Amino acid sequence: MTISALQKARAQYQPKLPKSLKGAVKIVDGAATESIADQAEIKHLFPNTYGMPLLTFESTSDTGSVAPVNVGVILSGGQAPGGHNVISGIFDGIKKLNPDSKLYGFLGGPGGLVDHQYMEITADFLEGYRNTGGFDIIGSGRTKLEEEAQFDKGLEILKKLEIKALVIIGGDDSNTNACVLAEYYAAKKAGVQVVGCPKTIDGDLKNEMIETSFGFDTAVKVYSELIGNIQRDANSAKKYWHFIKLMGRSASHIGLEAALQTQPNITLISEEVAAKKQTLSEIVDYMAGIIAKRAANGENFGVALIPEGLVEFVPEMKALIAELNDLLAEGSTAEQEFKMIQKSHRIDWVAGKLSTETSTLFQSLPSSIALQLTLDRDPHGNVQVSLIETEKLLGEMVKTRLDEMKKAGEFKGKFGTQYHFFGYEGRCAAPSNFDADYCYSLGYTASVLIGAGKTGYMSSVRNTTSPAEEWIAGGVPVTMMMNMEKRHGHMKPVIQKALVELDGAPYKYLVANRDKWATETCYLYPGPIQYWGPTEVCDRPTVTLQLEQQGK
Repeated sequence: MTISALQKARAQYQPKLPKSLKGAVKIVDGAATESIADQAEIKHLFPNTYGMPLLTFESTSDTGSVAPVNVGVILSGGQAPGGHNVISGIFDGIKKLNPDSKLYGFLGGPGGLVDHQYMEITADFLEGYRNTGGFDIIGSGRTKLEEEAQFDKGLEILKKLEIKALVIIGGDDSNTNACVLAEYYAAKKAGVQVVGCPKTIDGDLKNEMIETSFGFDTAVKVYSELIGNIQRDANSAKKYWHFIKLMGRSASHIGLEAALQTQPNITLISEEVAAKKQTLSEIVDYMAGIIAKRAANGENFGVALIPEGLVEFVPEMKALIAELNDLLAEGSTAEQEFKMIQKSHRIDWVAGKLSTETSTLFQSLPSSIALQLTLDRDPHGNVQVSLIETEKLLGEMVKTRLDEMKKAGEFKGKFGTQYHFFGYEGRCAAPSNFDADYCYSLGYTASVLIGAGKTGYMSSVRNTTSPAEEWIAGGVPVTMMMNMEKRHGHMKPVIQKALVELDGAPYKYLVANRDKWATETCYLYPGPIQYWGPTEVCDRPTVTLQLEQQGK
């Protein structure tokens, strides 16, 4: 493998561990747990893994001997910086338990378990992946482990390889599936433990015991560097408004953290839009108002951050999408009729089939977006909301509003736009020191849980705004994070997604400062991730974490 100078130097970095993981480890049982909601239903569905205690680790002088253990590992879902260090932590941890332990990676995600595609991860092979970004060591995939036939097929290869424990590295859905798998194997007395690790750059897998999901720190630092660069360009050229869409369909954690790191002029938060029941027109008026104020000060430039999933949080857009899904349902008479109509007449035809309010909204949209809403369907026949170019939708609508304001004498400036979408750019970056340390600790924690025979747990590393030596490692039962939600028409147990809390310190900090940031040019330029240098530059956690942990 050919590697860059950075990779070569970075390979020498030894991730920092919490003090409790540096020697022999004693597991301390805490209080018994219950799910965050729907306790009776969750307990009924998970009789073997419900109500287990919280676990914390302490150093001990009792080294003891542990038999060799074969462990399997799966990378599930989208990439996130630090996944390779989770695997490194698992590997080093089980080798410390017993040098004869083995680690097997299932290839291409959960599908590798079902299809029996795997490889043994050896020390020599792993060396090329330590402290690197990406999931290319074994690949990832989005196969969902939900059916008993899949569980049984997976058990065949686990038995063949004498694997006693399986670590699933993924987001909320993947860890929900991991818990279902743990329950199934426990009920069958299959002798296979299942442990999860919290991953997602979106930041929506977090709670009291999971302070942050891995990859979030690195990804937002990458986006913030790019936003800072754009802000410097905007402040230099002084002639463009940059509308930047950021990843985060279900929650706005990325947009909020990027705003706290860079201080742009406009930051839209989906959860705020939903709570205030804001209309698209109100959002456009808000943005146009800020642009007009800056223009009055001679500043015809600025930066706006827009979360990827914004349109799904606008109540009227949600209603429009629902009506379009019903109207153009696959196989319906209306869908057949729609296909026969000339493209130039389709918007008017659809508008005539919608209710009065949604029809008015539909016709107010830029024609390119309106057509996109009628054409791009997923395999279930629904609008592919993630493909909507929200940044262009808002940019075009703001331009129309500013033209109206100019005619009324309310806007005398100029308005030019540049559009950006930052998503894949941050998913596979070389992990920051924080993520390198945090991920290694999560993997090492998983190995301790395995050594203690635990199943149905997720690795937990807390107190993460302190130096790594003071981090608190342990395990949290996955059922503790669950509630019942409707998915595809059926009530299912799932890990509750963490949305931006409007009474939380990070959001309140944004609210306290955004009027100043809107009209003044208060840009911060965080620059690229630093791997060597002063601790305050290289090891700093996210602003979100710092604000959340203040006073705790």
